[in-house]
Amino acid sequence: MIPPSATVTALAEAARRGDPMVVAQLGQSLDGRIATPTGHSHYINGPEAIALLHALRANVDAVVIGSGTARADDPQLTVRHVEGPNPARVLIDQRRSAGAALRLLADDGSRRIVFGPALADDPAGVETIDAPAPLSPATIVGALAERGMRRLLIEGGAATVSGFIAAGAIDRLMVLVGPIIIGSGPTGIALPPIARLDEAIRPAMEVTLLSGGDVVFDCDLRRGHR
Repeated sequence: MIPPSATVTALAEAARRGDPMVVAQLGQSLDGRIATPTGHSHYINGPEAIALLHALRANVDAVVIGSGTARADDPQLTVRHVEGPNPARVLIDQRRSAGAALRLLADDGSRRIVFGPALADDPAGVETIDAPAPLSPATIVGALAERGMRRLLIEGGAATVSGFIAAGAIDRLMVLVGPIIIGSGPTGIALPPIARLDEAIRPAMEVTLLSGGDVVFDCDLRRGHR
């Protein structure tokens, strides 16, 4: 069963109206870690939280990850835990450091796009966008919109999500907090430093406790304030 989610509902309404929307998702521990120091992150969150993530994927045109997440997790980025269409899969990898042998680039009928140069061993059908560096969130969102993908899920990793938030490119943010303390390893969101708490982002938010102990912070960044 998929828990109720304001972000999933907002995405469905945006699709009905034909409106653009960019959402971001992070799964983290109680102490804000997204993995161990070795990069192991399966699974910080439980089955209900994972189903909720897959419901987000099923309601967007494309899911976007960076090269670090591709190398560390080699995710499939499908909706196998819920009903719905698989989104297009987008990789930000201008140096192509993650290579071409990734599950998200597999030729399975879904659209696959890489922000980076083509490789000789790219699977058939992979589209490449060789945009100049530095590659901004606005450039990524605009390039995907030009290709018909206007509802986006920025799924990871932490640097990619943080960069989109810092650029003001995120409409909604879903943070899935698992009932686990890791104690070390990379943290989730890292933004430019502020001097005072009145400069902090205080989003409008709904909080849901899942049956497995995960807590969902469903944030509307457009309705928040500093």
